[in-house]
Amino acid sequence: MTQRAPVPGTSLVAPPAPVVPGSIGVLGGTFDPIQHGHLAIAEEARETLGLERVLVIPAADPPHKPGRPVLAAEDRLAMARLAVEGNAALAVDDLEVRRGGLSYSVDTLQALCADGATDLWFILSSEALAGFAAWREPDRILDLCRLAVVPRDGAPPLDPSWVRATFPGREDRVRFLDGPMLPISGSVIRRRVAAGRSVRYLVPEPVARYIADHRLYSELARRTPTS
Repeated sequence: MTQRAPVPGTSLVAPPAPVVPGSIGVLGGTFDPIQHGHLAIAEEARETLGLERVLVIPAADPPHKPGRPVLAAEDRLAMARLAVEGNAALAVDDLEVRRGGLSYSVDTLQALCADGATDLWFILSSEALAGFAAWREPDRILDLCRLAVVPRDGAPPLDPSWVRATFPGREDRVRFLDGPMLPISGSVIRRRVAAGRSVRYLVPEPVARYIADHRLYSELARRTPTS
């Protein structure tokens, strides 16, 4: 009998990993605004790695986006809190906003460890990993946590060989996840709002209502496209 090739997208999906007590995922970002792609990444990492909870941490002043106007931290925090309602495993932490200034991941991870966290996973995209060597104290970050890398649409895929070449001997500190890959762009959401278009199904409904009620992004029709 001739064996048929598998149909793309029909492979078996592994069940969630057992929850590891005390394990914490850290999903940082500008969240301008938070959208379904962010939430899907958090949930994928939680289930795949068996994380007890995932902290969503909006940046105060993102160092990787110099010169780009960013929505006030209070609004980004409010939208993030609305987005995670109903999922007890997700929580928003305002530590970077309270700290103020440029938000460096190494400082955040050190603060979490000082508060007693011992099993940290930092969640980032393959695009972010490609520039990770240029982050502040990347080796220190790898000491403080492990990296959970999710694919990013349009970004070159990376694998353990990249880690081996860039951070020799630290391959065990990086885990590559299969997905998800939701090509939702923050810049597209902001431009749609500025043009009076709907962002339903791109962001959680409470976030869409918050954007409308507070008339966010309405003046940003000419904003330079970024993610």
